[in-house]
Amino acid sequence: MSTSLTTPAQAVGRTLDRPGKKRASVRSIAAITLGNGLEFFDFTVYTFFATLIGRLYFPVDSAFGQLMLSLATFGVGFAARPLGGIVIGAYADRAGRKPALMLTLWLMALGSAIFVVTPSYAQIGLAAPVLIVVGRLLQGFAIGGELGASTSLLLEYADDNSRGYYGSWQLFSQSLSILLGSVCGLALTNFLSTEALESWGWRIPFVLGMLVVPAGLYIRRHLHETADTSNASEGLGSVAEVFGPYRRQLVAGVLLVIGGTAANYIILNYLTNYAATVLGMPLKLAMWAGLTGAVVSMLMAPLAGILSDRIGRKPSILWPRLALLAIIYPAFVLLNAHPTLPTLLTVTAGLALIQVLHTVPTVVILPELFPRRVRATGMSLVYCIGVLLFGGFAQFIATGLIRLTDNPNAPALYVIGCGLLSLIGWAMVRETAGRPIE
Repeated sequence: MSTSLTTPAQAVGRTLDRPGKKRASVRSIAAITLGNGLEFFDFTVYTFFATLIGRLYFPVDSAFGQLMLSLATFGVGFAARPLGGIVIGAYADRAGRKPALMLTLWLMALGSAIFVVTPSYAQIGLAAPVLIVVGRLLQGFAIGGELGASTSLLLEYADDNSRGYYGSWQLFSQSLSILLGSVCGLALTNFLSTEALESWGWRIPFVLGMLVVPAGLYIRRHLHETADTSNASEGLGSVAEVFGPYRRQLVAGVLLVIGGTAANYIILNYLTNYAATVLGMPLKLAMWAGLTGAVVSMLMAPLAGILSDRIGRKPSILWPRLALLAIIYPAFVLLNAHPTLPTLLTVTAGLALIQVLHTVPTVVILPELFPRRVRATGMSLVYCIGVLLFGGFAQFIATGLIRLTDNPNAPALYVIGCGLLSLIGWAMVRETAGRPIE
């Protein structure tokens, strides 16, 4: 009687082929999505209170200077992402997706705790902004490793014909985080006085964000491991492999990310601050922009994933991206000509609809470019480098461009430039939908 060795990946595959596969998949998607959503909630909720945090923590005379420093601190979190992608991505490929996700969740909770307990500049001086920057660096490091591990896990639960759908839940979770942040922002700005909001109210979302800890405990207990750790590179060997044999995929992936991330942070995050600072809307009305964009993205993300499984990743990326480049400048012109809440919500919804259609297949194709043994590392590096360069500082750059050019539509020009650059990456990648990636 012959015997054969079974790798961990084969064992997982057999487990998911049993009759309980569908139920296990639903639970897995829900657990990963919730964990992702809470992590990104912790990271992105900062932007909804950037104006307020600028006043509390940065000792600059002008409101513009405070906002710019606050947005720069938001961007600092992205500077730590590539390091997190290297360290935690390599750990996910070597030790498994689950241990890496647990590590990122605990680090994110620690970063949020710093925001909860740090006094203002008026109370402790320069230590206050220093602690805020440390908190952002911790959060950025965690997110840098989380994205590669969680997206790889989602795709490895899928078959060749459903990876787009499974991967779409990564974008669903990010939109969920923006929705939660918008709801918190709307509730706090409408039901608390200005004094209460500045004193303690703005810290509430960061307290809620610490719920990543129980989500992490669930992931540790209930999710199946998908990494084939028996074939993983030792130490940071997976990083060397990504920069070696897979450097073309790395470059193409970074270029692809540029177009998606620049538009994503302008449309889903920046429009709230834009409406408050450029259009002059009250913050409690401007918050509706983030909520509207998040709802549209959440509803459309799974459909965008299914569409990319049907017609392919490359067409799903190209045509919506070209449509966004054509429409975003006229959308900003319309918004400035009619700076009302209905116009803001209409523009946000329309741009978010086009945005999610090409962002979902972009996020899905990135891990498909790499084999399982280096997938989390490759995905982390591609995404984190692209987001660091053109996403994390998108709001800072857009605000600076408005002041530099005296053109309130300048954020649209930034999105157009990044989108055109990303088409080079699109031309470099092959079609992956419906094809084996191992």
